[in-house]
Formats: sequence, structure tokens, C-alpha cells
Amino acid sequence: MKYCSTRGQEKGLSFQQVLFAGYAKDLGLYMPEEVPVLQKEELQGLSGYSYTELVCEVARRFIDKAEIPTVELQELIKNSLHRFRIPEVVRIEKLNGGLNIVELFHGTTLAFKDLGLEVVCALLNYFLTRSGHHVTVLVGTSGDTGSAAIEGVRGRTNMDIVVLLPKGRCTLIQELQMTTVMEDNVHVYRVEGTSDDLDQPIKQCFSDSQLVASHGLISVNSINWGRIMVQIAHYFYLYFQLCEKVGSPVEVVIPTGACGNITAGCLAQRMGLPITLVAGVNTNNIVARTLDGGDFSVQGNVVTSLAPAMDIQIPYNVERLMYLYADGDTNRVKKVR
Repeated sequence: MKYCSTRGQEKGLSFQQVLFAGYAKDLGLYMPEEVPVLQKEELQGLSGYSYTELVCEVARRFIDKAEIPTVELQELIKNSLHRFRIPEVVRIEKLNGGLNIVELFHGTTLAFKDLGLEVVCALLNYFLTRSGHHVTVLVGTSGDTGSAAIEGVRGRTNMDIVVLLPKGRCTLIQELQMTTVMEDNVHVYRVEGTSDDLDQPIKQCFSDSQLVASHGLISVNSINWGRIMVQIAHYFYLYFQLCEKVGSPVEVVIPTGACGNITAGCLAQRMGLPITLVAGVNTNNIVARTLDGGDFSVQGNVVTSLAPAMDIQIPYNVERLMYLYADGDTNRVKKVR
């Protein structure tokens, strides 16, 4: 499997290369050059798998065996998910009227991002242990990404993490999760502005190749392809748990902020899952305006809500969605500003 930028400047990159990269050199985001498609027989064969096994199966299709052998990949993923509070990792609560809730909050920080970040940090550690290198993880957060990333990195000798959180815009619990970790490799700073405001200087940092190289800067925000890859497994697991039979459709409603999770859902669709996706947004509705009427403009300031992770006016993973629905036409993606 090789990877490319959504804006076309880079092609033929390995999984390891994109895992350790933030934005691409042309400031696009990395995507697989091809999306593997599973036939109905293959889906049927996966239908009885556990969540952890499905993460392994999804990851195997996006990581070449030459980079991580299968046995080592399975062990890495299994170990990275062992701290979850329930053995099944993800639980589905069935309600009345055919409504089901997929519980993604059984990780260390009680946020769904534990699922992706525990695996991504374990993958980073795998490659760093082999190379002997050290990196600095730079994270901007509205709350849940920061605390989940800290849990994935804390105590590791080959990684430091710098977290920027917007003053007064995280929940108290999430702020305490970030600011009370007493590890030498964890550095947390409150800054003025919103989470979108944080993204701009962070993007500038990653656009400076000399700065990135000299400090070993990497990102584990959802610009990181590894996060998207792991989240694809959510959809396979919920589909197999809820479908009447393999091949029957399932509708999934996704609380949407930066569009990382719904991007994973779109990739699961492309891989062959018969799912319908609905993006749920709050007052910060740029995603709804984009999908409904092609309006990708920022309108006013971010409005604070009870769901800080959704308080976003610049959902950077929309670029990945555009790339998918433009069938990989990078020229069309580059025209969107």
C-alpha cells in the first residue's frame, strides 16, 4: 500500500512515512493511493470477528507486511487496547425503535479518541524502537484529543508531547486530565483563542521543513492517517453487530467536528460496507453547509457548546472527503479554498 497527498505533489509514500508526517509538503493530507475493496464473501468471513480482530484486519490492508509482520501487528494492536474498561472494547446499547448507541467511551480518558490514539502511539513506538529516534508530538486540542494523546505518549522515552489547549474552552474534566499528568515527557500549555485558532500556528510549524526535521515534529491530530485508518474498524464492527445479514444496509449517524470519523466511515463504504452516513453537527455547522450547498466559508467565531470536540469552523478532514468524492482528482481538490 502506498500513499499520496490530496493535493498531488507527493506519491508513493509508505505507511511509516505518512504516520510520522503531519501535513504533506503541499499542505494536503495523506490518503491511500487505492482503497482495498472487500467482496461479500470476505465481509461474511469477518462478520464474527471481535473489535480488536477487526482493527487488525483493517490495519493489515493498509500496512505492508514488509513494514510490520502480521504477528507483530496483531500483538501491537492487542496490547494497545488492553487498558479499556470492558473486554469487548466497544459496546453497542440497543434502544427502542431500532435505535442503537455505539459506545466508544470505555478507554482511559472516556473519549472515543482513545481508540485511535492508543493504536497510533503504539505504532509510532514500534518504528521508533527499531530506529532509535526521538520525536516531539505537537497537538492542538479542544479537549479530548489532548488527553487521549497524552495517555498514549506518557512515560515513553522516545516521545515528548506538547499540547496546546484553548483557555476556557475545554471541559473541566478534560483540562484536569491534561494538566495533572506529572510525566517528564508531557508538556501542556493554555493559550488564547479557539481550537481552530490553534490549528493555524501548528500548520505553520508543519509547513517549515527545517523546523520539523530539527525537532522531529509529528502530529497525532486527525490529520494523521493512522487515526483515520483505525477508525475504519468502528464501522466494520458496528455493521456486523447490527446488520440483519451481511449485505443489508445500516444507517449510521456520526457526531461530526473535524470530519475524521466520518472520513473513516466513507472509506469503510468504499471498502464495501453497505452503510449510509449522516453527519450530525451543532451550531458550528460548516460541514452541513458544505454538504448541503457547497458553502465551505467560515462564518463568524466558533460558538462554544456542550460538545467542545464539535466546536470547529475549519474541519480539515473535509479535504479528504473532497478527495474521495472527486475520485482522487487532486486538481479539483486544490481549487477549493
